[in-house]
Amino acid sequence: MRSLSFLSMEYLFVLMSILSQCLKFGSGTAAVVHAGNGDGVQPLSKIAIHKAVYALHENASVKAHPLVLGTKGGDSDWVTVEIECPKPSEDDWIAVFSPANFSSSICQPSDDMEQFPHICSAPIKYKYANDSDADYKKTGKSSLKFQLINQREDFSFALFSGGLSDPKLVAVSNVISFANPKAPLYPRLSQGKSWNEMTVTWTSGYNVIEAVPFVEWGMKGESQTRSPAGTLTFHQNDMCAPPARTVGWRDPGFIHTSFLKDLWPSSVYTYKLGHKLVDGSYVWSKSYSFKSSPYPGQDSLQRVVIFGDMGKAERDGSNEYSNYQPGSLNTTDQLIKDLKNIDIVFHIGDITYANGYISQWDQFTSQVERIASTVPYMIASGNHERDAPNSGSFYDGNDSGGECGVIAETMFYVPAENRAKFWYSTDYGMFHFCIADSEHDWREGSEQYKFIEKCLASADRRKQPWLIFVAHRVLGYSSSYWKDASFGEPMGRESLQGLWQKYKVDIAFFGHIHNYERTCPVYQGQCMHVGKSHYSGTVNGTIHVVVGGGGSHLSGFGPTQTSWSLYKDSDFGFVKLTAYNHSSLLFEYKKSSDGNVYDSFTISRDYRDVLACVHDGCEPTTLGS
Repeated sequence: MRSLSFLSMEYLFVLMSILSQCLKFGSGTAAVVHAGNGDGVQPLSKIAIHKAVYALHENASVKAHPLVLGTKGGDSDWVTVEIECPKPSEDDWIAVFSPANFSSSICQPSDDMEQFPHICSAPIKYKYANDSDADYKKTGKSSLKFQLINQREDFSFALFSGGLSDPKLVAVSNVISFANPKAPLYPRLSQGKSWNEMTVTWTSGYNVIEAVPFVEWGMKGESQTRSPAGTLTFHQNDMCAPPARTVGWRDPGFIHTSFLKDLWPSSVYTYKLGHKLVDGSYVWSKSYSFKSSPYPGQDSLQRVVIFGDMGKAERDGSNEYSNYQPGSLNTTDQLIKDLKNIDIVFHIGDITYANGYISQWDQFTSQVERIASTVPYMIASGNHERDAPNSGSFYDGNDSGGECGVIAETMFYVPAENRAKFWYSTDYGMFHFCIADSEHDWREGSEQYKFIEKCLASADRRKQPWLIFVAHRVLGYSSSYWKDASFGEPMGRESLQGLWQKYKVDIAFFGHIHNYERTCPVYQGQCMHVGKSHYSGTVNGTIHVVVGGGGSHLSGFGPTQTSWSLYKDSDFGFVKLTAYNHSSLLFEYKKSSDGNVYDSFTISRDYRDVLACVHDGCEPTTLGS
């Protein structure tokens, strides 16, 4: 039966070569020094699946158990895979495929696929056959353990010889599946367009013709209500380039979003995801809870976490992720450990590094579920979400692997007027955030520039004294570009620096560079305030922070020493802001390895200090005024 299923693989499998997805930093002649922590290439792109040939061996076998996963209601489970191979070699490897049938019979015609037959789907993860048994080459036997998450389809395991570059299909396992593959999973919260609205987005296998999605929710301990959800998805022809249009494609299921409105400030709510089937029965998720946003300007303890460039990793140690996003699990785990002391999270671009391998988005939403289901998980657009040739991105590379923003803007909700233009503002208590989209034009006179100025100008500093600017690429100051070691995107600084000064932005956060750096309060290349650990009184400049060490391979720093750089660290970490009240803010940089604080400062000031004039920071006076 197995031979019949894969009979069409007797021929050479032909597919367009998978584009190697290299992380790119900056543009033009700017470059970044990288530390030796991974090569920045999506591991799945290293598999030459387009060269795979049929070589099934009657004495080779792959067996997977248990057959049914998630029988106790979980959305992840461990699988044991037993391998027997009569001709073992060091570079034999086991691939996990989902859907289980990955033969050419399931391939759909595409302009990017010129010849048949071929394997048209990359695996979702892999391990080498000798991963847990050093004697595999002698015995031909090995037992591997994989952790699988519910991804709406069944699974099979395939044994390949020939390594990743010259794969030969030797054996295919039995099929295994989750008990309820269509279940609603991986909720992610987001602030709505008003302070008293929370949005819940989740993924399921149910189309609206099969089941009606909704959220059942209410204040903890009180009666519950139900709010309907909208349903979106995307298709293979929505992708802009390979591999998202070819071997990286995987059906994303359906993405649902519900809007929970008229929330009471700073109150605990419980919720669960539901689908009402056509036969009148219900499918439920487990229960979750969140704390609603404070009223804008409310004086209370408010804690914000900010980082970029995290990505994902596999807890089963799949070789696929060896040194690709080496710090992502540490960052995730530190946030989970401190979750009771976090109110909102900003992941400022380069979310999954799926780079066109769409299965990885499920993997990421599963990884961050404990965080994103509990506090608002706000994202910004990065080059690895948006950039694709001829897609309207400001940059013409293919860092997104053909995703061109479609997946990010569908999988996560942000309160933007147009989610294809990923810029928005959001309030949290005493904070006012302006989130820019560095992958679209931000120069003076552009649509986005006008939004940024309107967002900054709209901050009521009496109620929301802490004004924060966020973008993925460095639009301000960074020492990692070694062209002159003084900027990220020069046009960004030239166009935006006047706005930061005019509206007295406290801190500007950026990712893209995979390290940590903090500047003094700076304007036009000059420190405007003395001191490193405490700032008080009049705001004279904006503190710029690169916080791109969320988990991806690390970047070093350029050779030039800049006067405005106060602290540098090429390590994995994140920033935590704690507003105690309207006049006291604590900034902490924590490492993902241990959660300890390695850099910090405080700001103390009154409202009259915000109003005080600084250089280029006040409107010119006239005789009339």
